[in-house]
Amino acid sequence: MKPIVAIVGRPNVGKSTLFNRLLGHRRAMVDDSPGVTRDRNYADISRFDKPFILIDTGGFEPVTEDRLLQQMREQSTMAMEEADVILFMMDARSGLTPADIEVAKMLRRVKKPVFYLVNKVDGDKLEHESAEFYTLGVDRFYTISAEHNRGVLDMVDDLMDTLPDVAEPSDREELTKIAVVGRPNVGKSSLVNRLLGYERVVANPTAGTTRDSVDTLFMCNKKPYLLIDTAGIRRKGKTVEKLEKYSVVDALRSIERADVVLVVLNAEDGVTEQDERIAGYVHEAGKACVFVINKWDALDKDNATFGLYVEKVRMEFKYLAYAPILFVSAKTGQRIGKIIASVDEVMEQYTRRVSTSEVNRIFTEATESHHAPLAHGRRVKFYFATQVGTRPPSFVIFTNQPESVHFSYERYLVNRFREAFGFNGTPLHLMFRGRDKKTLARQAHNPA
Repeated sequence: MKPIVAIVGRPNVGKSTLFNRLLGHRRAMVDDSPGVTRDRNYADISRFDKPFILIDTGGFEPVTEDRLLQQMREQSTMAMEEADVILFMMDARSGLTPADIEVAKMLRRVKKPVFYLVNKVDGDKLEHESAEFYTLGVDRFYTISAEHNRGVLDMVDDLMDTLPDVAEPSDREELTKIAVVGRPNVGKSSLVNRLLGYERVVANPTAGTTRDSVDTLFMCNKKPYLLIDTAGIRRKGKTVEKLEKYSVVDALRSIERADVVLVVLNAEDGVTEQDERIAGYVHEAGKACVFVINKWDALDKDNATFGLYVEKVRMEFKYLAYAPILFVSAKTGQRIGKIIASVDEVMEQYTRRVSTSEVNRIFTEATESHHAPLAHGRRVKFYFATQVGTRPPSFVIFTNQPESVHFSYERYLVNRFREAFGFNGTPLHLMFRGRDKKTLARQAHNPA
């Protein structure tokens, strides 16, 4: 297991800037408003001498009546409990504050290495003024500028000396990456908490509480998963706040990172236009997908409710007809256990490979039983088909008129492949290419 390094400190001291600096590129949102980062955010850092998992946390206020800040404090406390090494950040421009002193007192009771960082030291004047932080009574603190990379590498060198050596297991199973997406306030964070069995992310009745995508590594039935809880995606016209615009981009990037996407809908709202837009992002990205209809317990139901709801979802999301539909309640835990089973099923299909001989057998049967329509008065001839990739399963089909294959015939071939190879829960990608017969013959005998 890689060691865990947690960044903690008051709001707006530059924790997310340091997170991005250590990661090597921008991932956590950075803004001048205090409290931007509200949840813990994980990253796998492997660019230095020793790999480690880095946690960026929400701001830490030792004494506050504000409920959201209290939750942020709880998240920071959990991060400190998880961490092997703690990076405690303070702000040179603000000077030493009573809150810093209170946090430092707490950290003295933590039997773990603590690095005391004074951030935003951009010049000699601030370097000199930072001497007041010695009143904390610590042996050493690091004066850095995370934004300008000043002093960061010296701190990293000492961090490398502190971290234990970790041998990576060679037979570790590959992670299944699961993104949880949906409109604000459909219950994504509550669903994540229910799946994990504890309050991993801040769940708050105010829409839009989760702004960053939040990663959680967990095991289920001895299999590893990475769960990505994303910010709610609002309609374009409603992303007025700069931060909300970041959140939409971050959610879309999370979809790109994922293998399987849980599209969460609110059962009470039915299917909205924004639900369709979000699902469209998933479809365009070519990701495996599971519809999770949350708050199913809140509906007044009769014998026809379930069937009508399934029909409605299938009608509105025709392009995702392969996606399983689950009806759950994050509040009560109803059917939550079926989610991972469904993820495993679609993931197996998403990564499945079919032999070239089997692909061509089904492909030949399909094209001979139902010929493609004429194109410009000419017959569309098909020569050969082979699977060229997974995630999603992708096939190349060689033909004399690749640009003339009608979308309805492409859909017919997709359906035949689904039926024959059991691809009932994953998108399929067909590519049509033109090749001469001699080359195709060599390809058939020596498939790549």
